[in-house]
Amino acid sequence: MDDFTYTAETILGAPVRFVPGFLAPDVADAALAGLLSELRWQRRVSRVYGKDVSVPRSEVWIAERPYTYSHRTYQPAAWTPTLLKIKAEVEAAASSKFNSVLVNRYENETDSVGWHADDEPEMSHQHPIASLSLGSTRRFQIRKGRGPIQTIELGPGSLLVMQPGMQREWKHQVPKAKKPCGLRVNLTFRWMIFADTS
Repeated sequence: MDDFTYTAETILGAPVRFVPGFLAPDVADAALAGLLSELRWQRRVSRVYGKDVSVPRSEVWIAERPYTYSHRTYQPAAWTPTLLKIKAEVEAAASSKFNSVLVNRYENETDSVGWHADDEPEMSHQHPIASLSLGSTRRFQIRKGRGPIQTIELGPGSLLVMQPGMQREWKHQVPKAKKPCGLRVNLTFRWMIFADTS
């Protein structure tokens, strides 16, 4: 791991911590290969203005309970060996425990996710959200309210930690790329406060 980190003050002016070389290239490549073979990906459909629209990425939700996001309910899948290994390393780097991860698969430059905040009621604002990128480099954009858009290039093996409370004021997106690019997989580790259903 690269122990040099950029702070909010030096790179984005936002409550984030960025580790560009968190995973060495060979480790990142092995992690990507493991996830591609272990996970069962699903490209969901959203209802937009009365029409079914395919979500522009594939997803897998890993947790003990379902999760509803953007009017879609995600049934949980089990932790895999690759995910558990990555989770332990990310928890150590973020100084936080995580009980879930949403894994997004961007097939090419046309896949994306629009402006949003990870601020659902089940999500703890006392914990950070740790985002690990594998595969192709993609732009990650953030903005506070109506403030200026700030961009960072998330390369393979990079780790971006969004600090507790950031989701209350900041939004982020991964826009469509203007140039052709290959596959990218992104893992966003979270701590969810699941209602007791027992």
